[in-house]
Amino acid sequence: MQEVRAQIQRLARSMAPVSIAGESGSGKELAARLIHLSGPRAAQPFVAVNCGAIPEALMEAEFFGHRKGAFTGADHDRDGFFQAASGGTLFLDEVADLPLAMQVKLLRAIQEKRVRKVGATVEEAVDVRIISATHQDLAQCVAAGRFRQDLYYRLNVIELKLPALRERLEDIPTLAEAILARLARRAGMAQAPRLASITLRYLQSYRFPGNVRELENMLERALAFSNGEVVNVEDLGLKPAVADVDENERAEPATEADPQPAAAHPTERRPVRVSEDGIPESLPDYLDQVERDAIQRALDKTRYNRTAAARLLGITFRALRYRMQRLGLN
Repeated sequence: MQEVRAQIQRLARSMAPVSIAGESGSGKELAARLIHLSGPRAAQPFVAVNCGAIPEALMEAEFFGHRKGAFTGADHDRDGFFQAASGGTLFLDEVADLPLAMQVKLLRAIQEKRVRKVGATVEEAVDVRIISATHQDLAQCVAAGRFRQDLYYRLNVIELKLPALRERLEDIPTLAEAILARLARRAGMAQAPRLASITLRYLQSYRFPGNVRELENMLERALAFSNGEVVNVEDLGLKPAVADVDENERAEPATEADPQPAAAHPTERRPVRVSEDGIPESLPDYLDQVERDAIQRALDKTRYNRTAAARLLGITFRALRYRMQRLGLN
């Protein structure tokens, strides 16, 4: 992310169109705003448009504006996104969702730097910097015929790639603490709760298909369910691997006639390989293995009494049950 920030500072000095690629929730609009605020147009408008949220019938009027009487309901002149962003930056989010007919009109507006309102007979000049973004692969959209090649080259003069959250797991502790602090201030709390070390491990072992947006939603829920001092794993609301069971149910030890299944005993799982310098090939799998071994030893020592095992491990029964479900310890 430091490299991404350095790229943003360089891009801010240029007026060339920028295409931001990244998964949903990875911060594409945030990057676009930072490009705008770091450049010479910072004092001018920044207009963000979700191209997938505009009905196709209204798209031309929304982008270019309309004259009074141009269509039913047009009772006054109205500027479009291009006029609103004139002098500043127009951010086209999810640009791959634009219909082909609108792509032709957008291409002309970008090339000529002039737009014509619906119902008008003359064009007017506009001065905007275009930043576009999408979670789709635009090159594949061009190959499939869903996106115009000439518009693709016009928008993709400079490409900025935002990494997914799972590609930068070391950022999660800092991100989570910053998000929790902001959420706590918004909730009027004097101090944000801290994240338990095991909670951070769980967050760093999660794939986060929704990226930073999903992390924020998860922490907002955790803040509501936490005791106000510590955010525990069970507060995150991650779905366990198997269905929930009654709290009073005891884990059944294996017998000679009914051997324990491979998924329930850590020694029967494939061990995580560790290099000569002690670095595991997969940190999340390695941490799961360590946690699974510790829980199994506690269960063995307490003869599979989960309440006693939780006390021995220094966690609540609810937390132990959650971790057993997640790790496949039945």
